[in-house]
Amino acid sequence: MIHPGGPDRETADIGGTAMTAPRSFRAIGILLLLWNLTGVAAFIMQYGADLGQLAKTDPYSARIFASMPGWAWTAYAVAVGAGTLGALLLLLRKAAAAPLFLLSILAVVVQFGYSFIHTDLLAVKGPTAAIFPAIILIIALFQWRYARNLIAKAVLR
Repeated sequence: MIHPGGPDRETADIGGTAMTAPRSFRAIGILLLLWNLTGVAAFIMQYGADLGQLAKTDPYSARIFASMPGWAWTAYAVAVGAGTLGALLLLLRKAAAAPLFLLSILAVVVQFGYSFIHTDLLAVKGPTAAIFPAIILIIALFQWRYARNLIAKAVLR
């Protein structure tokens, strides 16, 4: 049963224990889920891209995707999959969200480590190519910290 716990809180009685979450909890959880689902969509589009068509408009990206090793694609899939599952578990108030978010962070580092260390991405596209990956990493770190803080407050169990 969910009932008001104050002007900026909601309380859920689960197993006789009242857990108070900030009112922003649901909104943040939904935004994180949407963000991660966007990552899943990006993975699907990039993994299944028609490289011949892509080469007509962005030959560099087509070459990078074609030469990307399986382990880097796996890291990408783990990053978005773990992040999405973590966001779902966060909304369900499950503490297992935190280790999934940590796994997502590690996979993001592996994935972008490949992109920046094993390719000439920065030389070809310039330093601005690192902006979006940095945003992805910052959001991944936020998700993990947010889940850990909610565990400490007994909101996630």
